Amino acid sequence: MLCSSYLHLRLHHGNSHLPTSRDPKTDLLRSFNTPFELKQVHAHLIKNSVPLAFLPLTQVALVCALTPSFSYARRIFERVEKPDLFFWNSCLKAFSESDRPNDAVLLFYQLRQFDVFPNSFTLSFVLKACLHLLDVGNGRILHGYVEKLGFDSNLFLQNTIVHLYASSGEMADARLLFDKMSQRDVVTWNIMITQLIKREDIEGAYGLFLQMPERNLRSWTLMIAGYVQCGKPKEATNLFLEMEKVGLKPNEVTVVAVLAACADLGDLYLGRRIHKYSSRSGFGENVRVSNTLIDMYVKCGCLEDAQVVFNEMEERTVVSWSAMIQGLAMHGKAEEALRLFSEMMRAGVKPNWVTFLGLLHACSHMGLIDEGRNFFAGMTRDYDIVPRIEHYGCMVDLLSRAGLLQDAHEFIKNMPIRPNGVVWGALLGGCKVHKNIALAEEAIRHLSELDPFNDGYYVVLSNIYAQAERWEDTAKVRKLMRDRGVKKTPGWSSITVDGICHEFVAGDESHPQALEIFQRWGKLLEKMKLKGYVPNTSVVLLDMEETEKVKFLYRHSEKLALVFGLMNTAAGTPIHIRKNLRVCEDYHEAFKLISAIVNREIVVRDRNRFHCFKDGSCSCRDYW
Repeated sequence: MLCSSYLHLRLHHGNSHLPTSRDPKTDLLRSFNTPFELKQVHAHLIKNSVPLAFLPLTQVALVCALTPSFSYARRIFERVEKPDLFFWNSCLKAFSESDRPNDAVLLFYQLRQFDVFPNSFTLSFVLKACLHLLDVGNGRILHGYVEKLGFDSNLFLQNTIVHLYASSGEMADARLLFDKMSQRDVVTWNIMITQLIKREDIEGAYGLFLQMPERNLRSWTLMIAGYVQCGKPKEATNLFLEMEKVGLKPNEVTVVAVLAACADLGDLYLGRRIHKYSSRSGFGENVRVSNTLIDMYVKCGCLEDAQVVFNEMEERTVVSWSAMIQGLAMHGKAEEALRLFSEMMRAGVKPNWVTFLGLLHACSHMGLIDEGRNFFAGMTRDYDIVPRIEHYGCMVDLLSRAGLLQDAHEFIKNMPIRPNGVVWGALLGGCKVHKNIALAEEAIRHLSELDPFNDGYYVVLSNIYAQAERWEDTAKVRKLMRDRGVKKTPGWSSITVDGICHEFVAGDESHPQALEIFQRWGKLLEKMKLKGYVPNTSVVLLDMEETEKVKFLYRHSEKLALVFGLMNTAAGTPIHIRKNLRVCEDYHEAFKLISAIVNREIVVRDRNRFHCFKDGSCSCRDYW
């Protein structure tokens, strides 16, 4: 009910005595929230001969829409100068932007039932509601209205319909309408590119991108981010460089996408350049930019730079803390990772599943079994975080590294979710280190079903047999790979110097500096032998003569990349190498010696982790 003071409101005749916007009586007039209260206000206006236009007519529409008083509101609108569609459109707009967009659709049909003729604004608001609801059925009906009423040249309406079809999964209809449109703007193209990227059709998206008559910054950013999401970071950075050539300046969203690509590639040169640009452009306070910078520096092997970015952040989210904890774990600094977690707790930041993934990685790489078990149990007990398959994989890795292979096997058998290839692969890796052939064969049985074309698992089993000198079984595994069409991934190592990435494979003689590289390696090898280096030929798991194994070792791709880096970078500067496979024992020991001989820090990112060689030691307690 309206308050008693309102019921006794006295309004004077004549416009000069009407309440103004500052008059508290005006607020009382606007306080009706039901048709009943509206009728009370209406009665007092009539009693005091005040024009109906004095009512807030949009509120009249909102109060009466979707009620039996709809016709009552229409009679009010008939007595004012503006057409009633104006007020119903305001109502549709409010509904479409509310948390009940379906009310806009219902009101549209109510308007049609009472022969209220829609205009382009009417259709735009209802289409917006359908887009929120992903209501393609009603969207098709509205599309029909657009065509019948001659609004097919309205670009905004056409774009909204394309967006609705594409977002609802009706890409064929979206593309059909897109192709039929007599005119398109950059928004039209961006809508289609966005939806194709969401469906991981990156080639289709790029095909449209190339056809665009005009591209804006959003177009470029969409494609760059799309390539990153689809696991094509090199294409992302190449496209970014093209964008720079046409004179477009990246915004914060672009910066995040390019930094993510640099992280995946290990492209420290471009990453640092983007960091400088970001600082100049005032993006330093953007938390997403800072978080991605931490991730980039961590994955490029520059832990100290990541720490600087983290320390300079005025605002840190759980993502910031988790990225730093994971970075420390990846670089073999488990104790520092655990200390940072304690600091995070003191700061009152609640951990998430990624935080615990970093903590479990830290425990795994440093052999902290009890701590790892406590963290795993505490996820659910203390934070109601349901462990994911990644956490189970970390626990199997932790137990397997420690040689607790039977415990790891029991852990797998008792998992509440089905173990995947990563879980069984972690057990297989432990079997290789601890030479457990029986469990390795058990793991490979599951892996051959879960991930039959992953060459890495077959190679590990083959290596286990080779270490035991079971050459017949080694040959059987390699034959099985051939029969199944599984090809061994060739090993490569890369190093970026002055912004140019140089990639090497074992025994690579194609590089312009190949001869010089081999000569420099020979001189370095002499110094290594004086320091006690003896080639570990046991890692060459081929049935060949010892002298041949030694030659094979000397031309590993990572050694060629290292020598190239020593030749082409300033003395004393760190060398960063990226390797697509795991490191081996020989490589691990050799690089320890080399770091001391050349007085350089050598950071290597392999398939699993980082190895930071400095002053004759490595940040990791083992090579695995």
